[in-house]
Amino acid sequence: MKVNNKKAILLLFLAVCVLPGYWLWLSLRPVEIVAVHHRSSGFSDVLVTRFPLTDKEKINWWLKNKDMLNDKYGIPKSYSNGYFYVTFWVFGEGYKEEGKYDRLCFIDMKPPVNCIEKDRVFSISSSKNRGIIFTVNDGEYRMEKDGKIIKLKDK
Repeated sequence: MKVNNKKAILLLFLAVCVLPGYWLWLSLRPVEIVAVHHRSSGFSDVLVTRFPLTDKEKINWWLKNKDMLNDKYGIPKSYSNGYFYVTFWVFGEGYKEEGKYDRLCFIDMKPPVNCIEKDRVFSISSSKNRGIIFTVNDGEYRMEKDGKIIKLKDK
C-alpha cells in the first residue's frame, strides 16, 4: 500500500512541477518570423514559428512588436483608405507545392514550391467601421479608442 502512495505522490509532484514548467518554457520562447508576403492592397501574411499560445499572449505580442514589424517588414501595409489585414500563419514544415487542396500560395514566389498549409494562428485587421480587430481561434477582440481590449460576443 505504501509503494502505491509513493508512486501517486511522485506522479502528482511531476504533474504539479513539470507541466507548469513546460508551459512557462513554451510561453517564453521567442517568436521567429520566417517570411513576410504582401498580397493585394492592404493584405500581408507573416510566416512564424513558436507563436504565443493564448489569446492574451498573442494580442500582447502584437502590441509589443507592432512598431518593430512596421520598421523591419513594412507591416501593416495599409490600403489607401487605411484598411489593413495581417495574418500570422504557422510555417510548419516549410514551403510546399500547390498540389494539396486549399494551400495558401504566394504570388511573389516562383512556383512550384511557393505554398504553405493553412494554419492561421492570429490576425489583425483595421477598418473605419470596426476599428482594430484581433482574430484568434477562440473568437474576436476589438481595441477600443481608449486602448481597452474587449472580446466580441458570438453572433
